[in-house]
Parts: sequence; structure tokens; C-alpha cells
Amino acid sequence: MSTLYPEGFPPEGEIVPISCVDITVHTAPHPFVSKHESDIDTNWAVEIAANPALFNGQMVLQHRVSLVDGVLHSDAHLVSFASFMLWRKLRTHEALHLFGLPVIVSADGKVIAIRMAETTANPGRVYCAAGSLDEGDVRRGKCDVLGNMAREVREEIGLDLGCAVGRSGLHLLHSARTITVFQVYRFQETAKALLEQIERHRALTPDPEVADVLTISDPDPNLHNYPAFMPPILKWLFGLVDAGENMPLCT
Repeated sequence: MSTLYPEGFPPEGEIVPISCVDITVHTAPHPFVSKHESDIDTNWAVEIAANPALFNGQMVLQHRVSLVDGVLHSDAHLVSFASFMLWRKLRTHEALHLFGLPVIVSADGKVIAIRMAETTANPGRVYCAAGSLDEGDVRRGKCDVLGNMAREVREEIGLDLGCAVGRSGLHLLHSARTITVFQVYRFQETAKALLEQIERHRALTPDPEVADVLTISDPDPNLHNYPAFMPPILKWLFGLVDAGENMPLCT
């Protein structure tokens, strides 16, 4: 088990089922921000000079996490995106990044993904439509991961996760102080039909953060420019299919 995580966490790279996520968002400043305030400003000046399109909004950054009886608990704080960008470089122990990833699967077994635009903080990266938890996901001191998933998918590719005909339970994957909470959503439409629907949405409401929408039907980790969390999830998902097992879905 990695020493970077508390007792009860699975080893890095291992996918495990969880029952729910309980994120408490505190009003006090995040310890990372308090410790690195001047460095945050300095780094942001460098980031924005290289990419003026970046937006310094508010997002949720975790401070402590625990996994108890299948429940992922977290203490988090609202921080500026500039703070996150510095933490992403340093990966210090004061913080962790937790985000939700809805894995959309078509009726013919293909994963729907996006390629991020060059003007984003993840240029050229390919992954399922998702985004960091932000202040809009916080209600009465709690952060709604499932609500974030639904919103990001609706905004980026125009699909309604409520229309999925089956979904898995939540699963957790972590590495390098980043925690991915993902859930598989199975749609009744083929990949071709979903892409046509997505392109209609993009024609009406273009998202400058999304450069392209594509399908994935192969777990090859070198097929696209993936972030670290995608290859293990694809290997797990397509491995179930190759083994003749059903995807872990329920209605």
C-alpha cells in the first residue's frame, strides 16, 4: 500500500468498488494554499502567459481522505484553479485531487471519449467527458460527485446520464495523489448514433474545451494520448468483456 494514502486504501492502480462518496467542503483556507500563497501567484503568471485561455475559477481540492466500509470520506476546500495548477506540479502531501469520471458505453460496446483542446490545461489528452469538482457542485457544505458527472457530460457532449439503460456501481482508482471515482453508464444507442447526437449538440453549443469526440474499442494504452487514469479503467472494462463476463451494470 502506498504510504501517501491512509490505512484502508487499496494499492495504487487497483480498481475497487465503493458504495458512495461523502465530501465535506470546509470554509477555511486549504492548508496547501496557506503554505504556498506567493508561489501560487508566481506560477499562475507563468501558466497564463503560456496559455491565456486558462480561467482562474474556484474548484474543490481535497485535504484528507479515508475509505471506511466502502464509503469514501473526504475533507476538502474551495481553492482557485491557480492553486491547483501549482499543486499539480508539486504533488505535495497537503492535498489530493478527486474527480468523477462517467464512463459512457454504447450498445455496441464502445467507450465514448473526448480529446481536449490545445487551449485547456490538458491539451490533446483523451478521456471520458469529465471535469474537476467546482463550487457549483457544493450544496450546504457537501459536494455532489454524481451531479458533477451529469453536468459535465451534459455541457461537454450533450448526453443525459439519466437516459442510460444501465449503470455500474461506483469504483475507485488512485495514483500520484489523484483519486478517480468512476461509474459505467450503458446507453441503448450504438456508438454511431451517440456520435451523431453529440455532433448535433456541438453544432448548437460548441465547447471550446473539446477538440474532438471519438470512440474507444481497444484497451491499448498507447492508442491515444491518455492521462494516467484511463488505461487501467479501459483494461478493467474491456477485460470483463474479453473474459466473457457482463459489464457490472444494473438498471
